Amino acid sequence: MSQHQPRAFDWIRAGRIFNPDGRYDWMQSHAQNPAVLVMEDRLRVYFNCRPKKESDGSVRARPTFVDLDRGDPRTILAVHDRPILDFGDPGTFDRFGVMAATVLRHQDEVWLYYVGWERCLGVPYNHSIGLAVSRDGGITFERFGKGPIITRELHEPFIQNSPFVMKLGDVFHMWYSTGTRWVAHAGAFESIYVVVHATSTDGIHWSRDGRPCIETIVEDEVQTNPCMITIEGRHHMWFCYRRGTDFRNADHGYRIGYAWSDDLLTWHRDDSKGELLPASGSEWDSQMVCYPCVVLVDDSLLMFYSGNYFGRDGFGYARLRR
Repeated sequence: MSQHQPRAFDWIRAGRIFNPDGRYDWMQSHAQNPAVLVMEDRLRVYFNCRPKKESDGSVRARPTFVDLDRGDPRTILAVHDRPILDFGDPGTFDRFGVMAATVLRHQDEVWLYYVGWERCLGVPYNHSIGLAVSRDGGITFERFGKGPIITRELHEPFIQNSPFVMKLGDVFHMWYSTGTRWVAHAGAFESIYVVVHATSTDGIHWSRDGRPCIETIVEDEVQTNPCMITIEGRHHMWFCYRRGTDFRNADHGYRIGYAWSDDLLTWHRDDSKGELLPASGSEWDSQMVCYPCVVLVDDSLLMFYSGNYFGRDGFGYARLRR
């Protein structure tokens, strides 16, 4: 395996693109987890938004999308007028929240891997990973089934979320977050989770071992929302990370880190080579940057990401300096 140092990625912020303006009851705040489908004439960006909080203070996210001009992603062509998936049936893994994570083309379909939320006693929630399929180019989706494709098992007994899926040759690869434990803090429980890897021959049934891919650098580090792109034979991964407790603030909130690999198995973390840190001042991304999605568009490498308060202030993008 080659050990020479990777190139450095120097990101230039290009600004905020979309911030929910309350035009729909179900889209009152947040634009989390942008996931980009590159199309011939546009970029379709899926994201997760929230209605107003329920009477008990809980929120129930659902996904939708906006279409952007391919040549200038700051130009919004259309805002979809409904969620692309509603909540699951009573008792299912996605009854209390549905969050888009990654999209990819497979044959004549668009596959959406998403995270389902369950409410729990003892700890606040559980996450599992589901699959939905579109046969009209990514406008409407149907669940592949009522159950998850990845959920708790013997060696991964806690939550699973934030999948990134791509197909290389005949093999599907998924990088996702799996829980390692819950920790008590300030009268509540917080989940700790890290990025792991799985493979599949059909994108539905997965082989997994639950071994962490990326080293940690902060106390009780949480890692999530990985994305990966291959450039000249080397694999580059961006992800977001934060401290596991006391993280709902500017000091310990999400940052975007970076790692690289030559074999998809051993990852070398070096945030200084590709990180994105919060902006200075009082910008929409001045306190938190999270949920990166890196895509190649017409020879330009773009990073879409969410901003402050887990995307409460919308999503935008950065462009790689040439």
